[in-house]
Amino acid sequence: MSTNLEGLFQAFNATVGVPAMSDAEFGDVFRQMMASLVRFDYVVVFAYRGNERPIDLYSTFDKKEHIIFVTLYQAGPYLLDPFYHTAGARRTGVFRMRELAPDRFFSSEYYRTYYVQTGLAEEIGFFIATDDDITIVLSLMRREETGPLAAADFALLKKAEPLISSMVRHYWSGLGRRFDAQLTSRGRTGRKHSASNSALQPADTVWRDLNLTSRETAIVDLVLQGHSSESIGLKLGISTGTVKVHRRNVYRKLGISSQTQLLSLYLKNLT
Repeated sequence: MSTNLEGLFQAFNATVGVPAMSDAEFGDVFRQMMASLVRFDYVVVFAYRGNERPIDLYSTFDKKEHIIFVTLYQAGPYLLDPFYHTAGARRTGVFRMRELAPDRFFSSEYYRTYYVQTGLAEEIGFFIATDDDITIVLSLMRREETGPLAAADFALLKKAEPLISSMVRHYWSGLGRRFDAQLTSRGRTGRKHSASNSALQPADTVWRDLNLTSRETAIVDLVLQGHSSESIGLKLGISTGTVKVHRRNVYRKLGISSQTQLLSLYLKNLT
C-alpha cells in the first residue's frame, strides 16, 4: 500500500505539546501511525519484566479475540512465546515472529495447542527497552487471509523504529511501579527484577515440586518453546545424544510419554 502522509501527520500532530497520554491514547496514536504505513489486522502492546506476567497496555481485539490473545496468553503461554524470550534478552529493533522462533516452533505442541488459535499469518514486533529492566513490545498482526507483510513494507517499519522508540520511552515510562503493584496484588512482595532471564531459565515455580534437576528443567523448557534436540544441545553446550537421554529421563520421572502431556503438565503447574 502507498503511504498515507495525511494520516501519518494527523497522528503525529496529536502528540505535539502533549506531555503525557493514557495507554489508550498513545496506543491509538501508534495504531494510526502504523495504519498510514502498512496494512494489518490487529495491534497489541505488552510490557515485559523478567518472567512476571506481562502487562497489556493496548489492543484492538474484540471481546472474543481478547480472551485468546490476551487473557489466555497472560495465564501462562507467554512463557513459551518467542517474543517474550526476545524481550527478556533485551534485544531491540523490529522483528518478524519467524525470525525469532526456534527451529521446531511451528511444529511444537505450544504452536498447535495455543498459537494456531490466533489464526495469524504474520506477527511483527517493535522491541523497545525502557527503564526498570522493562521491554515494551508493540505487535502488528496479520491474519491468514491478509497474508505476510511484503519486504518493502517491513523495511518501512524498520525506518520508523527510531521515532516509535523515542515516543514509547516518553509516553510509557515508569512502568516498574505497575509491575510492583501487580506483584503485590498477587500476594508477592515487589522487588528489583533482572531482565537477564534467558531461554535457559525456567519460570520460578513451573517444575518446583516435580523433582527435576536444573539441567532437566532447562531442557524441557526449551523443548516446549519449540527447540529441536540439536538446537538444545547447541544452547546448553552438550551433545544431541545427551539431550535425548535427559528427555527420556524427564518423561520417565513425570510418568508421561508425549509432548502433549508435557505441555499439559507445564500449564497445570503454572497455577
